[in-house]
Amino acid sequence: MGIRITGTGLFTPADKISNEELVASLNAYVERFNSENAEKIESGEIEALRGSSAEFIEKASGIKSRYVADKTGVLDITRMRPKLRERSNDEISLQAEWGVAAAKDAMANAGVTAEDIDVVILSCSQLQRGYPAVAIEIQTALGIQGYAYDMNVACSAATFGLKQAYDAIKTGARRVLLCNVEITSGHLDYTSRDSHFIFGDVATASIIEETDSKSGFEIEDIYLFTQFSNNIRNNFGFLNRSEDSLMQDHLFRQDGRKVFKEVCPLVAKTIKNQLEKLSIDPQNVKRFWLHQANLNMNELILRYVVGKEADLALAPVILDEYANTSSAGVIIALHKTKDQVNDGEYGVICSFGAGYSVGSLVVKKHVVA
Repeated sequence: MGIRITGTGLFTPADKISNEELVASLNAYVERFNSENAEKIESGEIEALRGSSAEFIEKASGIKSRYVADKTGVLDITRMRPKLRERSNDEISLQAEWGVAAAKDAMANAGVTAEDIDVVILSCSQLQRGYPAVAIEIQTALGIQGYAYDMNVACSAATFGLKQAYDAIKTGARRVLLCNVEITSGHLDYTSRDSHFIFGDVATASIIEETDSKSGFEIEDIYLFTQFSNNIRNNFGFLNRSEDSLMQDHLFRQDGRKVFKEVCPLVAKTIKNQLEKLSIDPQNVKRFWLHQANLNMNELILRYVVGKEADLALAPVILDEYANTSSAGVIIALHKTKDQVNDGEYGVICSFGAGYSVGSLVVKKHVVA
């Protein structure tokens, strides 16, 4: 028997923001800031802020819209961040609520119940709190026995989480529920022209189990790699209040040009080496489910791996609708396009991001009548 991903699930929040709406908000903020600081800008004490356009965003990233936990707070130029209700300790947390919704979808698709699952992992780039683990909250809400824990490998959290699920099954677990709940709007600086458009909110879930009697994607190989870099960074943490820091300084930041230049060849080399080890011709891979960060990055990686004339449809894109949803992006792509892969065909699930981190899985589709 092999270890397979037998079901995936997706939860999408109701609020959606187009590029045009986001740009209108940013430009209004920029106009107000520059007007209020005209003298300092004139003297060279500070730099004037620049506005943006929907066309710039789409050309730079391929993103056209994104879903968020709260739209009104993000677009309010006096706030520029989501406005969420603080919940009491007796209420389910927002992150757990979304995780439960995605989990129920995945469980239904895999044909399993709470009694069939032994492990719950919440793996994502941002956790709502330090403790108790949100994964345990999800576990309890679903009525699952066994154990649960949270983990974070930023945008690679889904693939690294799949490795932990694989290992748990190898050591005796029957099935693992992996949740990737990304409420990224909470860590995004909506006043920044360079990054305000990048992220969206969503939740995904996957069921991983050992079976030869159920359809799914059998995990043929897993490769994980990390290398420290400051080019993608978020300094938010529990010590901030002790440092008397300004919270504005502890949001998502990246040097996009360096990330593009350094990460693309690293990811392509990882995938090519993995396929070579398995004696799989890249031309025989039906789909490459790549991290949904940037359309230009994914197209370049695909061409590095498959060749300059690669059919871009080989790497499904969902970031035009969802934007960058950090760890969840590869699972959304898999969830929405899994039927494009036939019995016996190969796929690659690969995510990459802060760290740097790269997680890559080669999977093979099995269809059981």
